[in-house]
Amino acid sequence: MTREQKRAQSAFEKVSRHLGRDITWRDQYGGMAHKLPVLVRQAGLAQALAFVESRGKEAHKALLDDLAQTVGFPKADLLKRSREAQLSEYLLLTREVLAAAQWYKRFSQSVLDVEAGAGE
Repeated sequence: MTREQKRAQSAFEKVSRHLGRDITWRDQYGGMAHKLPVLVRQAGLAQALAFVESRGKEAHKALLDDLAQTVGFPKADLLKRSREAQLSEYLLLTREVLAAAQWYKRFSQSVLDVEAGAGE
């Protein structure tokens, strides 16, 4: 199984677990999943993750937890590494998070049926 397939499988399993949630929660989760790749590209990894964490909504924290697990870290470690990593590790971590975030975005659309702009 390729790294991309592992990311896709992990994201699909984690997003699918949220199908039973109410529509508002799913909209918040999926809406942030849509925004995250753009946030990372515009603001940088550390700032984007801190922004999502600061939102205080349970769905956003769940997205961060899920994303961190997909890239192979507990959420606290991912946030810490994004703040403290040397440039080469930071760039690698950014690529990993972006690759995983794209799967969360796609599965939020297909599995949770959440479109961009939902949950605002």
